[in-house]
Amino acid sequence: MAEEETPVLDALADITAVSLERSTLEPRELMLARIAALAAVDAPAGSYLLNAGTAMDVGITLEDVQGILIAVAPVVGTPRIVAAAGNLASALGFAIAVAEAELEAEAEG
Repeated sequence: MAEEETPVLDALADITAVSLERSTLEPRELMLARIAALAAVDAPAGSYLLNAGTAMDVGITLEDVQGILIAVAPVVGTPRIVAAAGNLASALGFAIAVAEAELEAEAEG
């Protein structure tokens, strides 16, 4: 039933899993490349959010993300980096809000 409720998210999760399985890159390198690609295509906050869990699971840190944005800035340009930083902040804020709501619900239940 859960798959019927979130078919798009489930498909995106499947695509991410297949990408990790089939890539010749180490998972950490793959996720760094994805973050760079997200910045390059001016991805929305939701795209960063969809990759955040996997990135954290493979050890990507805030410093890593900052380093990637600095590295690609000369290629993608200032507007894309500013947009990426804003979208990352929005995604992080959303993730924190969801986590806080889950903790609050657990405390009440």
